[in-house]
Amino acid sequence: MEAATKTDAAATVKAKRVVDPSDVLILKGHQSEVFSCSWNPVEPLLLASGSGDATARLWRVPEGNEAVPSPMVLSHLPNLNENKDVTTLDWNPSGTLLATGSYDGQARIWTLKGELRFIMAQHRGPIFSLKWNKGGDLILSGSADNTTCVWNTETGEMKQQYNLHSLAILDVDWMDNETFASCSSDRTIYVCRVGSKTPLKKWAGHEDEVNAVRWDPTGQYLASCSDDMTTKIWSLSSDQPLQEIRGHQLQIYTLQWAPKTDNGPRILATASFDATVRLWDALSGQCLHVLRNHSEAVYSISFSPDARLLATGSFDEVLNVWNAKDGTLQETFKANGGIFEVHFNKNGDKLAACTSHKQVRVTMDMNFLR
Repeated sequence: MEAATKTDAAATVKAKRVVDPSDVLILKGHQSEVFSCSWNPVEPLLLASGSGDATARLWRVPEGNEAVPSPMVLSHLPNLNENKDVTTLDWNPSGTLLATGSYDGQARIWTLKGELRFIMAQHRGPIFSLKWNKGGDLILSGSADNTTCVWNTETGEMKQQYNLHSLAILDVDWMDNETFASCSSDRTIYVCRVGSKTPLKKWAGHEDEVNAVRWDPTGQYLASCSDDMTTKIWSLSSDQPLQEIRGHQLQIYTLQWAPKTDNGPRILATASFDATVRLWDALSGQCLHVLRNHSEAVYSISFSPDARLLATGSFDEVLNVWNAKDGTLQETFKANGGIFEVHFNKNGDKLAACTSHKQVRVTMDMNFLR
């Protein structure tokens, strides 16, 4: 099912606005690359970051030009091996607890005061993905040890471990409070339900590593992307993909569904090592826009909560913000270092990007783009 392309601007496009450095707040303190950043889902000015320096940090971003208070430093030492990377982090839905996953295989739960509530040590390899369920009572972790673990967040104890994949688990995502998907270097996707040892589904349609999985906002469809350069759309009602989306020229690293704001098409964004991001009508497979203003692999994308804007960050050190409806480039900013992750806050008025040069950068006023 080769997708038709509606708009494909071949040339590098000119942004409406180049961000003034004075509009960007630089959060300094990490001693190594900053791999992840995530805004609190309730408090719009509270930002978490995770780094290769064996810390996560909680930053309270000022509303205006005030000085940035010193962050809360969450030390992950002692760790179980020489690699100190904090690889992934996720807030619980009520914004009261932060979960972190580390390269040493340990997951941790922290309070807003920086208190370590639990260390969850079961994995025997790096944790690559970790997610709270929507009810906030379970955490799901996926590891290079080929297993997923479900944890009770009230006790910190493991509730269930799944040993279904034959290679490293690269991503996990909850469909609802008890059902989740996992994807792996073994080219497969499993859908499991907590309490059941037998998976609900095994999907084996990809021809290379499956890098990311995401359920759409309704929980009806799962999107997966792979080193085989395809994105596939799945439903629990079928053993075969509902749609196979082609267009990228190299591996697809990540994807994100647009927040659902109306009854229009299900919009999906995909980011690739081919330096492009593509916007799709996921169910028809039609490519709506090809976003070209990067020169290296795009590692992270983030929709604004109202689905109007899409931020893209690349190892070319460029942060771009696009109009997700018409595909036009709204603003661009040159960061100091390759960008590992970008994330809009809950109000959509601030955008964080974390870099290989030990920094987190916050673009302070995104409202003017609306």
